[in-house]
Amino acid sequence: MMTKKIILLSLIIASCFYSIGQEKTLTKGLKISRSIKVKKQTYKLDASISMEEAVIVIEGNNITVDFNNSILKGSNTKKQPDEFFGVAILIKGGKNITIKNLKVKGYKVALLARGVSNLTIDNCDLSYNYRQHLNSTQEKEDISDWLSHHQNEKDEWLRYGAAMYLRDCDSMTIKNTKVTGGQNALMMTNCNYGKIYNNDFSFNSGLGIGMYRSSFNKIAYNKINFNVRGYSHGVYNRGQDSAGILIYEQSNSNYFYKNSVTHGGDGFFLWAGQTTMDNGKGGCNDNVLLKNDFSFAPTNGIEVTFSRNVISGNRIFECDHGIWGGYSYNTMISGNQFRLNRIAIAIEHGQDNEIHHNIFFDNKEAIRLWGRKEQPADWGYVKNRDTRSRNYIITNNNFNSNSLAMSISRTKTLNVFDNVYDDHGTLLKIDSTVRGLDTTFNDEISQKYDMDTIAVKFDVPSPQNPFKGEGILAGRKNIMITEWGPYDFRSPIMWNTNPTDTTGVMKFDLIGPKGKWRIKRSKGVKDISLMSGTFPATITAVKTANNRTDILIELEYIGAVITTTFGETIAAGKPSDFSFRKFFQPIDFDVVWYSYDFKMHDPIKTGQLIPPNVRLRPIKTERTTKLEYAWWGGIKTAEGDHPQFVTSASGASTFEKGDYELGVTWDDAVRVYVDGKLMIDEWNPALYKFDESPHKTIKLSLEGKHSFTVEHVELAGFATLSLKIRKL
Repeated sequence: MMTKKIILLSLIIASCFYSIGQEKTLTKGLKISRSIKVKKQTYKLDASISMEEAVIVIEGNNITVDFNNSILKGSNTKKQPDEFFGVAILIKGGKNITIKNLKVKGYKVALLARGVSNLTIDNCDLSYNYRQHLNSTQEKEDISDWLSHHQNEKDEWLRYGAAMYLRDCDSMTIKNTKVTGGQNALMMTNCNYGKIYNNDFSFNSGLGIGMYRSSFNKIAYNKINFNVRGYSHGVYNRGQDSAGILIYEQSNSNYFYKNSVTHGGDGFFLWAGQTTMDNGKGGCNDNVLLKNDFSFAPTNGIEVTFSRNVISGNRIFECDHGIWGGYSYNTMISGNQFRLNRIAIAIEHGQDNEIHHNIFFDNKEAIRLWGRKEQPADWGYVKNRDTRSRNYIITNNNFNSNSLAMSISRTKTLNVFDNVYDDHGTLLKIDSTVRGLDTTFNDEISQKYDMDTIAVKFDVPSPQNPFKGEGILAGRKNIMITEWGPYDFRSPIMWNTNPTDTTGVMKFDLIGPKGKWRIKRSKGVKDISLMSGTFPATITAVKTANNRTDILIELEYIGAVITTTFGETIAAGKPSDFSFRKFFQPIDFDVVWYSYDFKMHDPIKTGQLIPPNVRLRPIKTERTTKLEYAWWGGIKTAEGDHPQFVTSASGASTFEKGDYELGVTWDDAVRVYVDGKLMIDEWNPALYKFDESPHKTIKLSLEGKHSFTVEHVELAGFATLSLKIRKL
């Protein structure tokens, strides 16, 4: 009897050990409610189209899921990132849940968590998930690439995809995690008291970190570089509302310490939120930015608006604006280094701001403060607050080699004293609108700043140095935006360095990991200066004279291991192809614009561009080979402004036999006809609910002469119309 009990107990113990040691195989629809370790392998599991479902669902309390460096791969029949769909991991409620050693690629959202307390994400790689195809080129930006994050009450941000999307997740910890080759790394709504550290969220085309109604979080020791779009070096610097870090809508008392946030559309982008804009209350207040690097932003190193914050000890080099602080108040800007910015600090309608102990070196302008004659009539903010530009303290700063130290207008009550000026152009530019400029020494203010300190307290185990090696890619010249986002220097590229040159001589940089390159074949160019070599290299070529631009240069790379734009690894020594492509098909358009009162005739409702039996006189005509327009506030002519108008463009061109993609960007309505046949019908503006300009593409097979007609309606406000054809 005793022997049987011993045997039974042994079997039970053995069974328990087997259960604990057993690794779980992932399957679509798997629900996890207890701690497990996943069997290491690559799982190709497509998600549902619905964002309410997921491949894997985790729900419960006190759960640790060790994915054991398994790879979860979705959208397996899709090739391009803008086609990726579905959610890989969904965590539904609960507390004390840990996700570690997870790798996910190929989904719209890699990890989505709702209502989880004490969520930990550790040592994960959520790279190469969804990102939009960009329509801007080196020559010209496309307005459809602009992002809009102003609303997220109903998870509107999800339309952009994310590696991690968290909502109502307090006390989260995200550490040692990597996201690259996507659009957004981490997006948070109603998430408070979290810790985000030792992560690498770099080379994405949207946001590194986005926060909405999220407060009391600590973000430190992260690499958040090259989260950018909307830039062409020497041509345009728009940023298109991409950012390393974005803080929106009542996000308060967050702490940002020692993060590298370089080469972002904005480095740091803070906006009070629509609530504040409507009633003047609240804001994104009392956030502390301490000892970060916000350099090399195409637009603003730091943008902080309609709020009060602390900006101290940061490095801000080579941005358009170092700090854009529109309507900032009670904000302290201290101990920062500003270098090579167009304007280091620009604040319109600021109040009670303090600028002290900063170093301004070689900026075109160091400080610009101003107000406008009139405020926007539709802003609730200005109706509920005194927004006059006033009450500044500017002291103990060092101004060295700035073309203009300070420019001030429509501002009153300034204490400017005890600053050091050296090798400056113009010291102070003011006009008669400035009142109460006091340059005498103020002992009380001086003593206050001698005593002021900012407490640093954020202890983490083994903090990484996020600034190590960042000097290698210093400068905005290293922002190279491809059709899928910022180039990441991990694969070879042939980059045209003079895209708007009209002489016909094209200059190229060949950039990439160490290795050899050779040109296999080319068309559309001649007199190539070098046919093979090693990286890096510079070559030239002459564009072949032709009305149509159809350039293709195909190259081969052999060298170190590379990672492609889509995250594929190619072993060292294995040949790999890369190419340069440029195509432009001119179409001889006749363009006509008409202005009239839509109350008399609404083309959206009637479907007719011009009222029947009515003759209209054009307000403007033009002949052009391309449609690329953007209007702010309507068409302006000698007769005045025309906020409401219609566009009619007709043209024809002769095509080589081939497959093409026709794309159109518009605002507010558009129709496109090819050979008299309606091919794109976007005549209902109500279908587009977001503050964005849509873009739509169709595929065409063309040969010989074809005609094109474009009809466009602008109802008022911002307007755009752009038509592109590219060869597939």
